[in-house]
Amino acid sequence: MAEAISMKLLLEAGVHFGHQVARWNPKMKSYIFSQRNGIHIIDLEQTVVLLGKACDFVREVAESGEDIIFVGSKKQAQEAIKQEAKRCEAFYVNQRWLGGMLTNFTTIQSRIDYLVRLEDRKARGDLERLPKKEALKLEKEIAHLNRLLGGVKEMTRIPGALFIVDSTKERNAVAEAKRVGVPIVAIVDTNCDPDEIDYPIPGNDDAIRAVALFCSALADAVLEGKQALGALAEKEALEAEEELPSDYEAVFEPEEGQPTSVESED
Repeated sequence: MAEAISMKLLLEAGVHFGHQVARWNPKMKSYIFSQRNGIHIIDLEQTVVLLGKACDFVREVAESGEDIIFVGSKKQAQEAIKQEAKRCEAFYVNQRWLGGMLTNFTTIQSRIDYLVRLEDRKARGDLERLPKKEALKLEKEIAHLNRLLGGVKEMTRIPGALFIVDSTKERNAVAEAKRVGVPIVAIVDTNCDPDEIDYPIPGNDDAIRAVALFCSALADAVLEGKQALGALAEKEALEAEEELPSDYEAVFEPEEGQPTSVESED
């Protein structure tokens, strides 16, 4: 759980290591503890607090029934983004962010529909009946589209939030989210602009262990939100049953001597 992430875990994962001093963004000054050997050291006390706030927000989004997209296309993030998003049944983008993913959602949906139709054709064996060259071309197209859209293939609406690894690299995703009003949770390293992010989490966005730790914490928050949503739905269903009148079933019982529909037909 996100609450269990301590300073010790963050230190062990190298979350405190920022970029070289020369590469810093001055807007990150308040999140920097010191510098060592030309490297900025991130204030992990703030990281713990802000990670908690980010997880609380993501939990609320999931509990409200809205979708969340995990975004991270850099090599250090690709596996963790995919693995943790799948674990909590969230959507993900771990390859290049396609322009219009949020701002031109209708067009993206048409590409997803096209991919689904191609996969249906393949499943039915249609591709096997095509000339080899044409079939190979479609196979490559399916693979290409799945790399770009596989993680959002079942998404049918604008998400309730984005979780981003490296807001500087994923600036296109940040820009689109800002334009359509989708809140952003992001790991912000010392070269990032935290002002663009609704829920910044200061930390190392280059170390695989650090990225995996953050992704796991956010995935746990999503799962907690979904569990709460499920529990609420179950509670409401039980309350609805309890509100039914005690003679609810009797309403549907035929009065004595009254023919049933089957008897009426006879």
